[in-house]
Amino acid sequence: MDATAYTFLSGMITMGYVIAGIFFLKFWHRTRDSLFVIFSAAFLLLALNQAVLALGNIVREEQSWIYLLRLAGFTLIIVAIIRKNMSRSRR
Repeated sequence: MDATAYTFLSGMITMGYVIAGIFFLKFWHRTRDSLFVIFSAAFLLLALNQAVLALGNIVREEQSWIYLLRLAGFTLIIVAIIRKNMSRSRR
């Protein structure tokens, strides 16, 4: 893939993650439900991961420390879902 196309697509993916993070932050502001703020943090971590990959020109993400950002983002999503389901079962 051409380097310009790769950078452009990485920027679009980063923008999508940021928009999703802002979207969930908006819902958190309305509802004050912790699920939304955790989702927002997760998507902002994914955006940071993608931006560092694009700007750092890192070819093999899985062999660098940057992969931990993505792992942290997905871990946050899993924790938020489990936490939400556990709070529902206590009611």
